[in-house]
Amino acid sequence: MRSGVGGNGNIGAASAGGEVTAADVHAREDRARSFHDAASPYLNDVYALAWYLMRDRDDAEDAVQECYFRALRYFDSYRGPTMKPWLLAIVRNVCISELTRRGKQEVPTDYWEDEAMTDQMGAWQGPQASAESVLLQQQENATIRRLIATLPPVFREVIVLREINELSYREIAKVARVPVGTVMSRLARARALLRFAWNNA
Repeated sequence: MRSGVGGNGNIGAASAGGEVTAADVHAREDRARSFHDAASPYLNDVYALAWYLMRDRDDAEDAVQECYFRALRYFDSYRGPTMKPWLLAIVRNVCISELTRRGKQEVPTDYWEDEAMTDQMGAWQGPQASAESVLLQQQENATIRRLIATLPPVFREVIVLREINELSYREIAKVARVPVGTVMSRLARARALLRFAWNNA
């Protein structure tokens, strides 16, 4: 992994003579703090999308790192949309660019066995009244993660953005750069495929 997103010594304005003043340092610290406060609450959401797109833990971590570095670089010019869809759009572009560079559409899928992904499946969880229901829900989550991972990429992407990242149709359309109608049809198809796979699991 690369160093943290705030580690670029060139970020921020320097004095006219090229020397970094105390004011420059203070401005960079304020900027980094503002970015952290705005972007850090969505780290898990960004990581979840990266994980499902890259389907490899190390690749997902690298994609998240690059996403946050790019977001910090352009934070001064950021005027919207809301922070979460903006970050998801960046990490999506990072992942697609990397997969395109490799000439790969798919990579190994054994990541779903990691229990850490259970935390990313909150949108699928229902009431839990007993220890038995908790165990059952965990088993269902593992199955759902496996089934989502088998969906074709465009359907996997839209189901993650909607059901895990909880974006609106309009926000998904902006992230995926497709019309809202396309989002709705892809989501309907993804849910149908997921339901069919669930019934036959």
